Amino acid sequence: MKLLRHLLTLSLLLSLGARAAPAPDQQAVASAHPTATEAGHLVLDQGGNAFDAAIAVAATLAVVEPYGSGIGGGGFFLLRQPAETTIHYRFIDARETAPLAAHRNMYLDRSREPQRVINGPLAAGIPGLPAALVHLAEYYGELPLSQSLAPAIAAAEQGFAVGDSYRMLVGFRLEAMQQDAETARIFLHNNQAPASGRLVRQPDLAETLRVLAAKGHAGFYRGPVAERLITGVEAAGGVWQPADLENYRVIEREPIRFNSHGIEVISAPLPSAGGIALAGILQGLESLPQAIPGSVQWTHQLVELMRRTYRDRALLLGDSDFVEVPTDKLVSADHARQLAASIDPEHATPSSALGEPRQFQEGTNTTHFSLIDRDGNAVAATLSVNLPFGAAFTVPGTGVLLNNEMDDFAADPSGKNSYGLAGSEANAIAPGKRPLSSMTPTMLENTEQLAVLGTPGGSRIISMVLLGALQAMEGKPVRDWVGRPRFHHQYLPDHIQVEDHVFTAEQQHALKAMGHNIKPVGRDYGDMQALHWYKQKGEISAASDPRGEGLATVKRPIKPD
Repeated sequence: MKLLRHLLTLSLLLSLGARAAPAPDQQAVASAHPTATEAGHLVLDQGGNAFDAAIAVAATLAVVEPYGSGIGGGGFFLLRQPAETTIHYRFIDARETAPLAAHRNMYLDRSREPQRVINGPLAAGIPGLPAALVHLAEYYGELPLSQSLAPAIAAAEQGFAVGDSYRMLVGFRLEAMQQDAETARIFLHNNQAPASGRLVRQPDLAETLRVLAAKGHAGFYRGPVAERLITGVEAAGGVWQPADLENYRVIEREPIRFNSHGIEVISAPLPSAGGIALAGILQGLESLPQAIPGSVQWTHQLVELMRRTYRDRALLLGDSDFVEVPTDKLVSADHARQLAASIDPEHATPSSALGEPRQFQEGTNTTHFSLIDRDGNAVAATLSVNLPFGAAFTVPGTGVLLNNEMDDFAADPSGKNSYGLAGSEANAIAPGKRPLSSMTPTMLENTEQLAVLGTPGGSRIISMVLLGALQAMEGKPVRDWVGRPRFHHQYLPDHIQVEDHVFTAEQQHALKAMGHNIKPVGRDYGDMQALHWYKQKGEISAASDPRGEGLATVKRPIKPD
């Protein structure tokens, strides 16, 4: 492993990228739960780098936010590594994969089991997060995996206190959780949502994490843990095989990179739709007449670009290891200009006028964290189990709550999925394939600043990151990125989803006069975690979304002896 690390370091020095800046000599962690933020700082203070801290934060979130992520799920990690003369960015794809026994039509006949695509082990893809934690430790971290996982193991053993978000999301998934005895035993109390403040302890999960820490990849994907996973899944009607776990690997990919408004945007590649969509919207916006941010015309331009990029997403995008996707074209400035040129400056374009309707659905409960260390290494990571509490199925003896990411595939590419929404052939189920996602960990960088941001929120992730990125480009403070009211359009259904207080009454009237439909959704979506490094002043600021229960803190690092 040391030889591989030396070879990787050499490749970084030879890679092309932005010119490296002085180190910030500060550290910041912004995550969706205070315990996870504290875990990240603890590992940094012990001499770990940002990648060790990312292991600690991700694993701790997997313990204390079981409704949003877990080692039974997966996610994406966007990494920044400064070298002497360059900055290198890498993207770690730890998305779940379809089991080898999966097939295109496996969910078509739902007449007898309508919920099997979202509840139980048949809904679960092969988890990627454990492999990602091992990969980060082996190729990027400075500390042993056991040290980086120690805070998560302690949280699983000692327990965490139930909060308002936990109780609310149990309410959403209570019936499914009650149907699995192990899930109910661990995450419910007397078969109901636990009271606020009650401790949830997960000793089986702590032991699984210990084995992962001691044996690395083989500790989860082979051996006793893997055997329990296969036995438990099979006994409950799932289709996992030993080869599914043995063959799972994370994939290092080149992130999507483009320039907009004088700053480089580095974002998620396929199987995320996020980077491609941001390229279309941000570059398209530059080719339209300049409008005042927040004005009706600016909103109209953004909505029309969202409409067009989300149509591309629904129609063309899938796992590029399985289907041919014209990525270079879709991220090009020429394509963005073409999207912008089709916009009527005075009227909304009905989505039905753009061609054959294609739509998608994905779970909204995910988590995100952003962090940076004293040397300028940074991580933006978005993790998920899909719906709250995933498949609501915990494998006995492991503490592993499984994802239900199989529903992120187009379950019926020629018809509709379990939500009554049309799919796309590019995102059809295939053995070993990774489902399309909107998770969009993103960085913005030039010689003056670095912004690191991301959020949960299903299909609305992209528009939230877009609005945050635009505020960063406008020079707004980081607390404004995470707190601003949001709006969203995703091609179908053909309406603008709006939080409270996004538009004035006059703005709503003007948008409706242009042909836009507006649907209020309250102030209830997103949980952005972001940080900003103002390089020229040597200042870092960080913020957690006020909608959530997270914590963002900036510290002077403790210098290890």
